[in-house]
Amino acid sequence: MDVAERLSQLRIAMQEVGINWYLMITIDPHASEYISDYYKEREYFSGFTGSNGTLLIGMSECFLWTDGRYFVQAKNELEGTGIKLMKSMVFGVPDIAQYLEQHFQEGDIFGVNGALVSAEYGLKLERICEKCGVTLNDHPNIIDRIWKNRPGDSAEPATILPLSLAGQAVEDKIASIRKQMKKNETDCFVLSKLDDQMWLFNLRGNDIVCNPVAYSYTIVTMNEVCLYLKAKAVTEDVKAFALAHQIQLKEYENFYVELEQKKLGARIWIDQNNSNYRTLRILKGKGEIYDAPNPTAIGKAIKNECEIENLKEIYRLDSVELTKFLMWMEKVGIPNGISEVDAAKNLDHRRSTIPQYRDLSFPTISAFGANAAMMHYEATSKNHLNIKGNGIYLVDSGGQYDGGTTDVTRSVLCGEVNDTIKEHFTRTVMGMLRLQNAVFLKGCTGRNLDILAREPLWKILIDYKCGTGHGIGYMLNVHEDPQNISWHNRNGRLETPMEEGMLVSDEPGVYVEGSHGIRIENILLCVKKGESADGEFLAFVPLTYVPIDRKGIRPELMQPEDLLALNQYHQQVYDKISSSFQGSELEWLKNATAPI
Repeated sequence: MDVAERLSQLRIAMQEVGINWYLMITIDPHASEYISDYYKEREYFSGFTGSNGTLLIGMSECFLWTDGRYFVQAKNELEGTGIKLMKSMVFGVPDIAQYLEQHFQEGDIFGVNGALVSAEYGLKLERICEKCGVTLNDHPNIIDRIWKNRPGDSAEPATILPLSLAGQAVEDKIASIRKQMKKNETDCFVLSKLDDQMWLFNLRGNDIVCNPVAYSYTIVTMNEVCLYLKAKAVTEDVKAFALAHQIQLKEYENFYVELEQKKLGARIWIDQNNSNYRTLRILKGKGEIYDAPNPTAIGKAIKNECEIENLKEIYRLDSVELTKFLMWMEKVGIPNGISEVDAAKNLDHRRSTIPQYRDLSFPTISAFGANAAMMHYEATSKNHLNIKGNGIYLVDSGGQYDGGTTDVTRSVLCGEVNDTIKEHFTRTVMGMLRLQNAVFLKGCTGRNLDILAREPLWKILIDYKCGTGHGIGYMLNVHEDPQNISWHNRNGRLETPMEEGMLVSDEPGVYVEGSHGIRIENILLCVKKGESADGEFLAFVPLTYVPIDRKGIRPELMQPEDLLALNQYHQQVYDKISSSFQGSELEWLKNATAPI
């Protein structure tokens, strides 16, 4: 069936059960950013493959909301489906809540799957429905009627991290959680977020592509710890590990039933933004809800000394392979008009030769020309360009290793490009380096720092419709909360100050539909800079050491300190990775990092 036919059948099913509206969000029961194929309902019924989108199906109209990263991609993929693209955060475009309030009719029935809606968003939908006299129907069983060949829900054996990689014992992490529970006068903590659970138990899984997590739920009280895992995840090693650490292993599929039955105490801690609506509905009937960010979040975000030392070496090795790829592309790949797909395969193979390699941290984005204007474009065997002629080639990639998770983007010039494109390139580099070299007072958040990266582009009235930076996991998800670099406050939540030991990406860019996309991304480690009478100051040091394409730089546009910053960074690149080069490769690296 094509998308239009799927929607037609869905509407028939909606009509049979009396639903007027049905909402699908890109999410799994754990608020994961990347989800297994089993949960890609929105993708199946819309044809839009981006990682962020919300589909609203009415009986006569259908709408998809997504953010600026995906406007170009969504426009192309929705063509002919009858689905209207709603550009989030664009002036004049109502958000989903506004649209529902405007179009709900009293007596309507609004369908959602409570397990596939965040608790916080589910409460918002509740309020809208109550205001409009609409009934909220949690989980009408209509999807499986139409999605006959739905993929199975994945589960793979979990593995245990040795202390040499984890750097902190499970007992210490659990004790820290209980200390915070006591401080906030809570009797129970219910945790759904997968990467937080993997961090807490020093476990890793393989249930989501490129994300080393296992589907799980956790309940922590002052007397017991219950970990709900799928049967396939529980190996003999995991059983022995759980027994040794006084962790009760439970069946994942029994979580909701046992949650209903368990006595959890008078006050229950749950992060409503990182838990699903069904879990919250059960807990609301059992005690007072304490809604606050997961206490695991900061512990996971601030890397310990062992993790930092491992990360430094992994990023050096990763930088070496990306640099050698860029050299090969300049000498061989681009002159021969290599395809975007084959370029990505070449880079992926190079990473796989690193002894600590486990997997990619996300599918490699290999994009040339107009394709690079789509922030999360993915080349396929049926849809790709050959990298030849004039334009910008953008490659955004990363790996999962024993010792770290990497993420890095470089854009390189192919053939000849005009001065405007070079100006975009130069100003992107200026912004990246200004943020990388920031010194700031402890207590600053990403919102305080964001303008350092954007200001060179804002000066020519250009903006990129996404954040400047995100946290990065340690052998975990490549995108990690709670820290970020962005000018706007997400979800109305308290902003997280930068702390010593946090990782954050630094990736400004320019995206011109139909023409070109430019992004330069380094990963930064937050460090202590020093103290004065005015307080404690922090700074960043890069973990990424990969040359920036000097051909894209227009030096006359740069301030002296910008040019100095570029030359100093290139000297750092040479000093960090040159020992892994020799002969003609070393000569290439010398030229690629030479002062301008």
